[in-house]
Amino acid sequence: MSSGVNGATLVKPGLAGQVGIHEEFNASACMNCGVCTAVCPMGIEVLPRRLFRYVLLGMEEQVLEQTESIYSCLLCKMCEVNCPAGVHIAENVRSLRHHINRTVFGL
Repeated sequence: MSSGVNGATLVKPGLAGQVGIHEEFNASACMNCGVCTAVCPMGIEVLPRRLFRYVLLGMEEQVLEQTESIYSCLLCKMCEVNCPAGVHIAENVRSLRHHINRTVFGL
């Protein structure tokens, strides 16, 4: 994990707005209950609970460190149909993929 001055984490306050620029990014509705992680057929522990929190807190470096997990998601919506808060998890993951494509790969 990269850090800023004196080991502090760099924060990018507008990250959630940048990620959701083309689509609705409703990660703020996440209650952090863990149902999504429990039902994930891939067993991807970082998605979406911690990942969405990183975005909302503007912790872009931590999000980018999870690129492999973001692209490993099957977008099967198993997490989404079981989410008690109605978070659009698959769409949020797609938004993250678009953000990574734009910022990292220049697509």
